Amino acid sequence: MRTVPAAEMGGCRVLGQVWGGWRRGPGVRTASRAAGSGTEARHQLRHRGSSKRSGPLGDQPFPGLLQLEHLSREGLVDALRAAVVDQKGPLVTLNKPPGLPVTGKPGELTLFSVLPELSQSLGLRDRELQVVQASGKETSGLVLLSSCPQTASHLQKFFIYSRRARRPTATYWAITDGIPATSEGNIQAALKLEHIDGVDLVIPVKSPSRKDFQEGVKRTLSHFHVVAMGSGCALVQLQPLTVFPSQLQVHMVLQLCPVLGDHTYSARVGTVLGQRFLLPAESTKPQRQVPDEALLRRLRLTPSQAAQLPLHLHLHCLHLPGMRPREAPMKLLAPLPPYFSRSLQCLGLHQQ
Repeated sequence: MRTVPAAEMGGCRVLGQVWGGWRRGPGVRTASRAAGSGTEARHQLRHRGSSKRSGPLGDQPFPGLLQLEHLSREGLVDALRAAVVDQKGPLVTLNKPPGLPVTGKPGELTLFSVLPELSQSLGLRDRELQVVQASGKETSGLVLLSSCPQTASHLQKFFIYSRRARRPTATYWAITDGIPATSEGNIQAALKLEHIDGVDLVIPVKSPSRKDFQEGVKRTLSHFHVVAMGSGCALVQLQPLTVFPSQLQVHMVLQLCPVLGDHTYSARVGTVLGQRFLLPAESTKPQRQVPDEALLRRLRLTPSQAAQLPLHLHLHCLHLPGMRPREAPMKLLAPLPPYFSRSLQCLGLHQQ
């Protein structure tokens, strides 16, 4: 399986935004962005790297994070409107910051809970948006919304068919603590979801039986490609070919290379005399990821700041079919969050 670099557009239309201007190129249609955003949203989403410095780290080592606990419903709508990277016909594409859940309990502030207000804010009137595809709560990146039920159904069937055909439609970027043993390959694992000590956790299952699969165990598959490596870390392209909660995080743990900022599953990787090994998943409780001192220095973080590291997993690209007969496929792109770009710079990892 071959990973398609972002530069290879082929017959695809590319929609997306980069910091400081629209992505343009031969044959690339410029995306039209919804104008305007609230003051609260601009404050939440602005690149804080240009703010006044207080010491070598500045005021904020993780620029661009959304402080959800300080947002009102109106503020979240403004922030999401500011995060729109494309609005074309019934489709709206957002670049979601990490920490924002798509769904949740009644009364919780989630993407789903403010879709009616977001629809109004984007001028869709009575055409309420629905979620077609989205990155997880702690994952940043693309969220695809549609104001047309028929279009949403068409795209959801496309994603289901693509999974059955083992055809990747989503590409993630990840920074890993550790470097995979091979530069490219597939990761296969049988996974199950268990409720342990009040938390839902994903557990690998070795040699699953037919009964295991009847009780919720699922075979999962991801393709990975190492884009860059250095400083004991790697920039990795990940393409899930199945869908399971936290699949990519658990798959990288099985490679002994947890995603940077994975405070749930990274504790399953132990180290003795510089050699990494897997700890039993069932008996290893989630805990804050603890980078070694050398990595902390390269990231220019204190231990207390490292405890707040956001998950460095970003849904960067989605491939969609043409919406009409003979229409070229689309390629949706979401730029990296500022904190992700900062980590790449600190680690000397460069995208190709």
